[in-house]
Amino acid sequence: MDLPTEELQFLTTTDILKESISIPKQSPKTFYLITLTLIFPLSFAILAHSLFTHPILLQLQNPYTSHTKDWTKLLIFQFFYLIFLFAFSLLSTAATVFTVASLYTSKPVSFTSTISAIPGVFKRLFITFLWVTLSMILYNLIFLVFLILLIIAIDTQNAVLFFFSMLVIFVLFLVVHVYISALWHLASVVSVLEPLYGFGAMKKSFELLKGRVRMAFVLVFGYFVICGVINGMFGSIVVHGEDYGVLVRISVGGFLVGILVIVNLVGLLLQSVFYYVCKSYHHQGIDKNALYDHLGGYLGEYVPLKSSIQMENLEG
Repeated sequence: MDLPTEELQFLTTTDILKESISIPKQSPKTFYLITLTLIFPLSFAILAHSLFTHPILLQLQNPYTSHTKDWTKLLIFQFFYLIFLFAFSLLSTAATVFTVASLYTSKPVSFTSTISAIPGVFKRLFITFLWVTLSMILYNLIFLVFLILLIIAIDTQNAVLFFFSMLVIFVLFLVVHVYISALWHLASVVSVLEPLYGFGAMKKSFELLKGRVRMAFVLVFGYFVICGVINGMFGSIVVHGEDYGVLVRISVGGFLVGILVIVNLVGLLLQSVFYYVCKSYHHQGIDKNALYDHLGGYLGEYVPLKSSIQMENLEG
């Protein structure tokens, strides 16, 4: 990002995408290793999940056998899958945001320094993630209530209740879910780059999103659509495509995993660039020297008291 901070606010959605795609060129080896060790396992797990659960689900549909062992297998698999998913999601976010910020402040970048910074970053991201989880639980409870109302409306043939429930469910998914996701991604960047995390990071991301909600919606919704298409193709061809040959299914599966790896990498880069765009839009200057020292704190470097004060002043 060679543009002056004050000019970042004028970037369009297309400009942000182009800027994000160009970032790995500044340190190809570092981003290659981040992709190979963190983003690839995450992407593979997302797609392979349905491949491993499909046989178990087929067993559960068999009315002539006991399903106790199958349910146990499914629950254990889901438990470890979710732990793996959230862990690698946070690790990928920590590594990418830290590396992009290091490039932005002209701090020496290497895969070793990025990995060394992750333990300090991970705790902050995890606390922010817990607050986001609470928001998602509340969202899902509301979603469940209106889903039940929709079922009741269908059962009782109540047209008014049916359309009302459908409208609320549509708004909840298309607007609220996308907004919470945008809030989470921006709060994750705030947790790494500012002396805030948890509820404080969410509050700051809420403020930064003001005036840039439409742009955030386009970016997040676009990401969801692309991931949905990839998952749909993987399910129909690789998981359920018995009519296709084994070689075709393996080839298509490998290709789709590769595409999802690229999409996830670009998505992580986008959220970093979008943070700087929001800061610029709200005329919140970024002191590169203070940010440089702040990043150094994750590596155990000496952080001058002045830098901490400068970072705090950026919140004003």
